[in-house]
Amino acid sequence: MKKIVLIFGLLVSSLGFAQQEIKLDIADALVIKSLEFSYENYISAENSFGISALFNLAKQDSNFRYNENMMITPYFRHYFTADAQWNFFGEGFVGINSGKKESIDDSGIYDLKYTDAALGVAIGTKYSSKSGLVIDVYGGLGRNLFTSDSPILVPRVGVNVGWRF
Repeated sequence: MKKIVLIFGLLVSSLGFAQQEIKLDIADALVIKSLEFSYENYISAENSFGISALFNLAKQDSNFRYNENMMITPYFRHYFTADAQWNFFGEGFVGINSGKKESIDDSGIYDLKYTDAALGVAIGTKYSSKSGLVIDVYGGLGRNLFTSDSPILVPRVGVNVGWRF
C-alpha cells in the first residue's frame, strides 16, 4: 500500500507543474510517410520529460524509410535558456524499436525481425509562443544495445508542431 501511495504522490506532483505539450512531427509525416506523436511534461522551467511514439507507414521496399516499423522513445530534456521564446536543449533518450532488417544467407535474401533498445543523445531548439504554439527542431543519434540482428544506429530527427497547455 505504501508503494502505491508513493507512486501516486510522485505522479500527481510531476503533473502539478502547469506546462504540458502535445506535438506531431510534421517532417516525418510529409517526407517519410510515418507518424510520430509526442507528449512532453515540464518538471521545472529548465527540465522536462516526455515520450514519443513513431509508427512507420511506408512499405518495407520503399527507397527511403526508417528501418524501424515502430519506436517508443522516453526522453529527458534540459533547456539551457529559460523564459525565452527560443530555447536550446539537450536530450537523453531510450528508443525501444522494432522492425525488419534485410539479411542474406545461403538460401537467399529474407527479412529478419528484431526488437531492441537504443540509448542516445540529441540537441535542438524550441520556439514557444505566448498563445501556446510550440515548434521544436532536433537531431540526434542512438545506438542499439542488445541484439546483433538490429541496425547499429537509430536516428532521432524531427520537426514537431504542437500545443502547450
